[in-house]
Amino acid sequence: MLVDPNAPFFRHLWVRVLCVVLPLIWAGVELYNGNPFWAILFGAAGAYLAYELFVRRNPDA
Repeated sequence: MLVDPNAPFFRHLWVRVLCVVLPLIWAGVELYNGNPFWAILFGAAGAYLAYELFVRRNPDA
């Protein structure tokens, strides 16, 4: 597991949203600058974080 979605750091919604949005924004910047490798890498990181922090997260833990 790369990210523990139930860690106290991710308790607040704004932290989880920021951790997902920032890599996705950076993927857009890289794509705009013509770097598809880095765009895919950061896009995958943002998608992985979205899955871990919003789908797999157990709010009761």
